[in-house]
Amino acid sequence: MARKNFKQILGILTGYLLECALGGISLSRRLARETALQVLFQRDLTKEPIVTAEAVQRWAAEFLVPEASIPFAQELVDGTIAHQEEIDQTIASFAQDWIISRMANVDRNVMRLATYEILLRPDIPGRVSLNEAIELAKRFGGEESAKFVNGILDRVVDSVSKVEQK
Repeated sequence: MARKNFKQILGILTGYLLECALGGISLSRRLARETALQVLFQRDLTKEPIVTAEAVQRWAAEFLVPEASIPFAQELVDGTIAHQEEIDQTIASFAQDWIISRMANVDRNVMRLATYEILLRPDIPGRVSLNEAIELAKRFGGEESAKFVNGILDRVVDSVSKVEQK
């Protein structure tokens, strides 16, 4: 048990250090992403409309997200929901032999969140979004989630990089 907790903490710290090296992103952004994921997961699971601001506040309190990071979580939720159709089409185009609706709920929402960042948030490096998604998948997904998410999102990042190079 202690070894698993140590590995989890080490993984979080490693991701944090990588983020700092790649773009100075703080640990509070990771907490904001976890908050956004929970809201998207809840919305996807219940299939009911939610007041995103209330849901973000509730989950931010659960994860002890610093007040200054809550607007980032809200932007992620609102942006992902607003562009969900485009995001789902992008994921589907890279998910060979997978239908979005058949993917695990956590995996699907981790990829939606990261794809939003990769496609529509040029202020966030694509590799940072990819690494954050992998960490979210490790923490909240199943045994193979991180590999699955990485396999698809790596292709999304590469496709955006190729478009930017042209």
